Amino acid sequence: MATRRLLVADLGVMPYADALALQRAAAKARLSGSLADDLLLVVEHPPVITLGRSTKAGNLLASSEQLAARGVELFEVERGGDVTFHGPGQLVGYPIVNLERHTQDLHWYLRQLEEVMIRALASFDIAATRNPGKTGVWVRNRKIASIGVHARQWVTWHGFALNVTTDLSYFDLMIPCGIPDVVMTSVERELLEAATGVCLAPSPALYDDVRSRTIAAFANLFALTPVAMDATALRALLQP
Repeated sequence: MATRRLLVADLGVMPYADALALQRAAAKARLSGSLADDLLLVVEHPPVITLGRSTKAGNLLASSEQLAARGVELFEVERGGDVTFHGPGQLVGYPIVNLERHTQDLHWYLRQLEEVMIRALASFDIAATRNPGKTGVWVRNRKIASIGVHARQWVTWHGFALNVTTDLSYFDLMIPCGIPDVVMTSVERELLEAATGVCLAPSPALYDDVRSRTIAAFANLFALTPVAMDATALRALLQP
């Protein structure tokens, strides 16, 4: 049987609006069949808050003036879930996956995304788990990763956000994911609080390491062979 590919486009640091446009173009191409392979976009955003379809009034605690003062953009998007934050030091993954080639079940897909991050974190000796009834990934009682997806005709977009070296104070601007009293954490914080003897890599190196291990875990779990490309190659691929 021919090897199925996972195109992996590392977008670097990209404004949310630009990445959203790329997601939508890629999903359209995947739906039409002009994009033959599953695709994983990995990106780091400047500070931005997104409101999913399930966002409840009052879960965004900051005013527009407060957001502007901290340089935070605001978007309403079609993904599921409530309010969340993306920003520097957070690994964001947007899989454009045709579930007809995997399992046609969105609940299965959400659990797979959780498993990707659980496996990647395990490679750092961080014991991450699920929290029954709450989509995402947790370390003890603290949330380290959020998930919100959208799908049409079994093609997915939007995805997951894993806090690596994220400034967690941004989450004070909201009730993250609409979960009252939730405590957010990051890979960096968990490693710093781990037993003595753990060597914490400098932040940029840590981010790169988490990114590479997460991509590997995704490709392995979905039984795909990763093929790297940059944003320029991706745009060329998506041209009509």
